[in-house]
Amino acid sequence: MTVEGLLVFLLIGAIAGWLAGLIVRGFGFGLIGNIVVGIVGAFFAGWLLPRLGVHFAVVSPFVNSVLHAFIGAVVLLAIVGVIRSV
Repeated sequence: MTVEGLLVFLLIGAIAGWLAGLIVRGFGFGLIGNIVVGIVGAFFAGWLLPRLGVHFAVVSPFVNSVLHAFIGAVVLLAIVGVIRSV
């Protein structure tokens, strides 16, 4: 992975984690936490969405990646919220 690829990867994770934290109230993890949530969410969505038959045709690959990671991060935060409430 190149340095530029790593920076884009971290940027996508940060954006997705931040957006997911806004949607799922009560989860503010800071910059590093948002990046981790976004990256883990991207991997989770990369595994789950194709199995559900969900595909996106958005304008750019960057927006597509952020959308993918965002959905995974929201699902991840929802699961964490359910586990915390138990």
